[in-house]
Amino acid sequence: MTQTPEQPDRERRISDEIVVDAYNETECAIGWHCYLQDRLHVPFAARCTTKRTISPLKVGEAVQIVGMAEADDCMSEVFVLVKYGDSELAVPLGQLEFQSGDEATCEAVADWHYWLARGYAY
Repeated sequence: MTQTPEQPDRERRISDEIVVDAYNETECAIGWHCYLQDRLHVPFAARCTTKRTISPLKVGEAVQIVGMAEADDCMSEVFVLVKYGDSELAVPLGQLEFQSGDEATCEAVADWHYWLARGYAY
C-alpha cells in the first residue's frame, strides 16, 4: 500500500486552522466539524467511491451533498447529509468523491481526504 506523501502546506493548514486548539479527540472532531461546516458550500454533487457497511451507497452512485451532519454524529469521523430518496441521510465524507467548482469546498474536502489517507484519526 502506498502512503500519501506529506503535503507541508496542507499539514500547516490542518494544524494551524483545524485542530489548533484541540487537546483531545472530541476537540479534534469539533475542530474538523466547524472547519467543514464553514467551508463546504452546499449543495454540490458527489459520487460514492468506496463501499462501507454503515452506508447504503453503492460504488459509482451519484448523490447531492446538502449539508453537514450534526456535530454529535461526527465524533468518530465526518458525516455529511445527502439527498436520499425523499429524505436526507448521513454518510461518511471519506466515502465520497466531491464534484464542486467551488474552491473552498474543494480544498476543505481534499483536506479531510488527505487526513484520512495519511492515517490520522481523532
